[in-house]
Amino acid sequence: MQNDIAQLRNEYKSRKLDREDLDSDPIQQFEKWLAEAIESKLKEPTAMTLATVDQKGYPSARIVLLKFVNRDGFAFFTNYDSRKGKELAQNKNVALVFYWGELERQVRVEGQIQKLEGEISERYFNSRPDKSRISAIISPQSEVIPDRNFLEKKVEEFLTQKREIKRPVNWGGYLVVPVRIEFWQGRENRLHDRFLYEKTSNNWKIVRLAP
Repeated sequence: MQNDIAQLRNEYKSRKLDREDLDSDPIQQFEKWLAEAIESKLKEPTAMTLATVDQKGYPSARIVLLKFVNRDGFAFFTNYDSRKGKELAQNKNVALVFYWGELERQVRVEGQIQKLEGEISERYFNSRPDKSRISAIISPQSEVIPDRNFLEKKVEEFLTQKREIKRPVNWGGYLVVPVRIEFWQGRENRLHDRFLYEKTSNNWKIVRLAP
């Protein structure tokens, strides 16, 4: 099995990335690549790995979904009392990774987290399907539970009580404000194209990195 895994490899030949291809603004460059991922009908083009660090310095990572991107950063929503929420409260330094395998592309983001305003979280929460909102209300995210029936009973109780489907105070949005954004394009023979944007006092510096 180990030998079989070691022999797995693909050659990346579909695209290239040159300095003149890049927008001077990494957010606009990201939006261009994201649009291409969506147009390519990838299954989860907005999926991103979010990496956080706990009090002991141990990293943890999970997939979350990007809900919007603007000139200030990358937004997602979650339970503030979840493991990631607690880690974000302790350490604001985070990293994101987008991987679009079919396009042989990766984007890495490093930055700091900040909570979104309640109005933004409220608006997004109310745009979700009822069942998704109920799940967010009843689920004690990241806590140990006895079995799946525990969750299903909580949903049933919620519906029986005809409670208002209202955003919980411990649920809302975060914005990752970037200081470094790297664009990676797979190339033949592992000579990949990598460009790093680094935030300066009032602009972005762009450099090419060795693969």
